[in-house]
Amino acid sequence: MTETVSGGAAAKTGAGLKIERIFSTDGVHPYDEITWERRDVVQTNWKTGDTVFEQRGVEYPDFWSVNASTIVTTKYFRGAVGTDVREWSLKQLVDRVVKTYTKAGIDNGYFATTADAEVFEHELTWLLVHQYFSFNSPVWFNVGTPSPQQVSACFILSVDDSMDSILNWYKEEGFIFKGGSGAGLNLSRIRSSKELLSSGGTASGPVSFMRGADASAGTIKSGGATRRAAKMVVLDVDHPDIVEFVETKAREEDKIRALRDAGFDMDLGGSDITSVQYQNANNSVRVSDEFMRAVEDGTDFALRGRMHGEVIERVDARELFHKISKAAWECADPGLQYDDTINDWHTNPETGRITASNPCSEYMSLDNSSCNLASLNLLKFLKDDDTFDSELFAKAVELIITAMDISICFADFPTEAIGKTTVDYRQLGIGYANLGALLMAMGLGYDSDGGRSMAAAITSLMTGTSYKRSAELAGVVGTYNGYKRNAEAHKRVMRKHQAANDTVRTLAIADSGVHKVATAAWADVIKLGETNGFRNAQASVLAPTGTIGFMMDCDTTGIEPDFSLVKFKKLVGGGSMQIVNQTIPRALRKMGYQPEQVEAIVAYIAEHGHVIDAPGLKSEHYEVFDCAMGARALKPMGHVRMMAACQPFLSGAISKTVNLPETATVEEIEEIYLQSWKLGLKATACYRDNCKVGQPLATGKGENKGTPVVEPVETTEPVEAKVIEKVVYAPTRKRLPKSRVSRTTSFTVGGAEGYMTSGAHDDGQLGEVFLKLGKQGSTLAGVMDAFSIAVSIGLQYGVPLETYVSKFTNLRFEPAGLTDDPDVRMSQSIMDYIFRRLALDYLPFESRSALGIYSAEERQRHLETGSYEPVEETGSAAELLEAPSVAESSSVVEPVETTVEAELVETHDSHGADQRQVPAQPAKEAHTSAELLEKITGHAVDSPLCFTCGTKMRPAGSCYVCEGCGSTSGCS
Repeated sequence: MTETVSGGAAAKTGAGLKIERIFSTDGVHPYDEITWERRDVVQTNWKTGDTVFEQRGVEYPDFWSVNASTIVTTKYFRGAVGTDVREWSLKQLVDRVVKTYTKAGIDNGYFATTADAEVFEHELTWLLVHQYFSFNSPVWFNVGTPSPQQVSACFILSVDDSMDSILNWYKEEGFIFKGGSGAGLNLSRIRSSKELLSSGGTASGPVSFMRGADASAGTIKSGGATRRAAKMVVLDVDHPDIVEFVETKAREEDKIRALRDAGFDMDLGGSDITSVQYQNANNSVRVSDEFMRAVEDGTDFALRGRMHGEVIERVDARELFHKISKAAWECADPGLQYDDTINDWHTNPETGRITASNPCSEYMSLDNSSCNLASLNLLKFLKDDDTFDSELFAKAVELIITAMDISICFADFPTEAIGKTTVDYRQLGIGYANLGALLMAMGLGYDSDGGRSMAAAITSLMTGTSYKRSAELAGVVGTYNGYKRNAEAHKRVMRKHQAANDTVRTLAIADSGVHKVATAAWADVIKLGETNGFRNAQASVLAPTGTIGFMMDCDTTGIEPDFSLVKFKKLVGGGSMQIVNQTIPRALRKMGYQPEQVEAIVAYIAEHGHVIDAPGLKSEHYEVFDCAMGARALKPMGHVRMMAACQPFLSGAISKTVNLPETATVEEIEEIYLQSWKLGLKATACYRDNCKVGQPLATGKGENKGTPVVEPVETTEPVEAKVIEKVVYAPTRKRLPKSRVSRTTSFTVGGAEGYMTSGAHDDGQLGEVFLKLGKQGSTLAGVMDAFSIAVSIGLQYGVPLETYVSKFTNLRFEPAGLTDDPDVRMSQSIMDYIFRRLALDYLPFESRSALGIYSAEERQRHLETGSYEPVEETGSAAELLEAPSVAESSSVVEPVETTVEAELVETHDSHGADQRQVPAQPAKEAHTSAELLEKITGHAVDSPLCFTCGTKMRPAGSCYVCEGCGSTSGCS
């Protein structure tokens, strides 16, 4: 590691920053405002039942979730477990980091007085412990420890056309992987296999050298962890070996299929998958505007030699573009990076072009550089009136950017070249998480004009405020070293951001208020930049926020929409349960639904996992609850349009994959890549469900069609012809006795009144139904009489009542709405009400439970005990006390869940005030939200299993993250 100390191009010109106290309380330490509690963190592999981690008595704020405290304890606490040096409290972790930052700020002249330094320390501490933001993982790993003080998660390397450089590339990547980070680079300087060496032989080409780097990445475990390294490999579209590069991973996927069909274990992490090459990198093609215009026009495109730029070959641009899209359709690689767009927004073109990105594609800057990240939790800034607190958000951004810049003063770097570039250009990557949850809570659809306008305004405010503070810092501690030679280019990009901000068209008071503050920030950027210059060449990116998203208890990561409407929640003391997304009740209240309606809709979502036909929910509000997965999954272009709304307000790019259904075509991927270019994105990646063979087989009702299992049937005995007698079933009618027990029920549905009379056989089985609606002789009365006769005859001929209930419940037509029946508070139609009432009156509990129909008493019992079933009060009191609990007698409890408790999950607003209570259900046979969604919907979630704890991961940006232990597939 190379230790470096920052130095600005300009000497200190100011007297230091005055830090305003916004969040913390004067005279009170942030820790003293919090109720702290001790917890036991025990992490178990659900497959084997083995305990993989255990630390008891750790200390956390009482409002931190079990999941957040588990992940932070296992990932970020330093010191050997079981020793006195092991960290055991969040206070120790936060102090270790914050005090290091504060000291460095004092030592390097950032603060006007010692009092300002103390305010900075308190404000930063308050924001961290209240989960308003988080630094990226390397900060928590390394800062304040005896280890090298590496603070960056993102690295870009470089390689030239020489063996020394290529071997050095392998070495540098290895050191970065060993430290727990990932790196990307562009191989386009390496001459192609169609060019000659100086000795007269033919060059190997970059793809051949990718094999060695891939093997190295597959061997070195990232940071000593169980996950493999993350890397990005980029090749320019005009490189003569571009077709070979494009088809490399697709051909390997063919190999995986052939080996799998031959009986080899080719699942992700399988014993034989290591024989396949190129699986440790994300591949991207750098496309130019010239190439994309050739695709549009249907013209030829030149592939050029690396040494002298001569034309080696001319290819059909559309054919090459189709090959790129077809490979992405087959195996999700390559993605596209739009070179001219990237460099048009580059603040340092006089130093060099941007040629590559980090593995997750959000950091795009100079070769041999790094970026440290931090992300804000947007939902924390939602006020009680459901508007976004732009002023408070801006204050938080100012403080966080200050801290991020201070970190470069004491940071260590894996190579001397990376250290020099980072110190000279001071690239930062502030971003955010929980955008999807914020939009939902505000009643805005992710794929809507209102949602995009709000996201654009927030992103503009974040970056504008960041550059404003960067200009203020330049006046205090100097500009970045490379600013002078790039000053005009840097200021040009600032004007481009400001112009983009001026084009945002707000649609409501909420987003216009944020946009107004953003506009003022950009005006300050231009004014202060002219006077002071800038401290940082780059300010913002949108990273995946995988592990740190869990640390902040975020529902959604990065720019992503919500994953699903149902969630998997761990409980204190062990166990887990299913809950409905906690932003849904807030969103429903925002849109004007009454408490009874909210309760009915939430209960429906808990049962079905989606909002389609939810009782009382207007169809025009469905879009607010659209998610990445499920019955109303967002359309692919909805993801692209959201990225396009935010991209003009980011220094870097966006880590995100556009997910497509398995039925998507190559042409659809072509359209996504083309529209992404036209809309001004810097990078796009696509993933078609089940396109990868090397994925774990899905469990439950879902199936992974990418890994079919065919079992041959062998027969050795001669087949004997058999004569099968045809049996014809003739139903017989079971008539009701002349005198039978009947009940009459009056009801009101949405203001419409009616009566229902039901008669039963001697055994209590329903045999007839008569409905009275409307005046005698009216058309409605006649139709109801005919319907009643048809249902009654069907019941007497043996049609089960369950069949009628399953067919007629959830039918939706007017009149609908509130009823006067406490057992069925909301109904979607009169038919829906009638058959729910009949189910409650005539079906046994087990049959109703399977249909999701419960009485008011049963629902209350579930809230109190976690079970809908009534307790049989038989036997002595001693026998009742000794009876096994529901959890103990359940046959579906997995090894990781020693108890399955039920609890009442309370939702909170951004200030922690209780809102309402949402029913939670035991999460049977599921261990993450991805597995839970599979159980509810019956469709597989195409994502890998976690190497650490064995649970199914879920998408986060262009990577995957594990809800169980916080592990990621390549992003920190």
